[in-house]
Amino acid sequence: MILPVPAYGRESLADLGPSVLAALGVAGEANVLGLPGLPRACVLLVDGLGWELLRAHPDAAPYLSSLPGRPLTAGFPSTTATSVASFGTGRPPGGHGMFGYQVAVPGERRLHNCLRWSDTIDPLTWQAAPTIYDRAVAAGVSAGHVSARAFENSGLTRAVYRGARYLTADALGQLVARAERAIREGERALVTVYHGDLDATGHVHGSRSAAWRYQLGFVDLLARRLAEVMPPDAALYVTADHGMTDPTDRIDIDAEAGLREGVALLGGEARARHVYAEPGAGADVLAAWRERLAGRAWVLSREEAIAEGLFGPVEASLAPRIGDVLAVPYADVALVATEAEPLESTLVGMHGSLIAAEQLVPLLSRKDPG
Repeated sequence: MILPVPAYGRESLADLGPSVLAALGVAGEANVLGLPGLPRACVLLVDGLGWELLRAHPDAAPYLSSLPGRPLTAGFPSTTATSVASFGTGRPPGGHGMFGYQVAVPGERRLHNCLRWSDTIDPLTWQAAPTIYDRAVAAGVSAGHVSARAFENSGLTRAVYRGARYLTADALGQLVARAERAIREGERALVTVYHGDLDATGHVHGSRSAAWRYQLGFVDLLARRLAEVMPPDAALYVTADHGMTDPTDRIDIDAEAGLREGVALLGGEARARHVYAEPGAGADVLAAWRERLAGRAWVLSREEAIAEGLFGPVEASLAPRIGDVLAVPYADVALVATEAEPLESTLVGMHGSLIAAEQLVPLLSRKDPG
């Protein structure tokens, strides 16, 4: 299969933040997406709202389905930590170094979980690029981020949302009220709103479940209510960090000696694996994984993945975080590890791959982005 590289610099999630800033009049930002100039912008990021899933359920989401829009590519891997970093910095993954759910800490033979975060990892060092919020505030734009109280002081928040005033909200009504107040502050304002329940529902019940469809209905209502409280001079954009699929087949890496041989660390997640080889074993690990996953996954070396542009341009200092081998299923299969990742291996809905169902996310607008 042809490797579908994300559309960095043209129509990717990493292009949305700078385009919004440019539309707000922030100098030096590129409006790649051609967004209209307005003094206020609110971005609702719905975790797990894939473009293909939304298009498949117009009855469950009539308001969202009525909005003008187009798909963006999330970036690789199509997973939350990577995508929110791409949005929050305006850079592809190769520029911020958040290469997946779990990646190696170079030279330490351990994994760093980019969602749960270790106290030994400094968020400002691990993700050192300035955020869109830093740049907004420096240009005199009021910047706020609305999300759950539980995430307020997390490593991920400090890595990708720093510069914004963090506005806590643990219910849909609070999300709307916080956003309504923040969008009206100052002469120019940027407000982002994060909602994660759709993704959580999909992981537990699957994206083909009744529970997921009903949850989509609540997301639709949230978007409608946000649109209703926006002032006339504000744009509202709705996007997501990734889509989702429900793989019916499993390959248990922990049960196959051939896939564990020569492997020092297994990172990533079931639909986007970083495989870190023991010293000198990289070629053998690559060959073994290619043979086992032939016809089911793209299997590339780190050098091949960088050359193909999967992460966009990769800063040399960040490259060692990437696996020696990348395994990315395109078939209906999950690469689970039941011993090392017992909880993650039970998930029904998954994401991370390059296929359209996981990679494409919506860019919808209350005002046509052009």
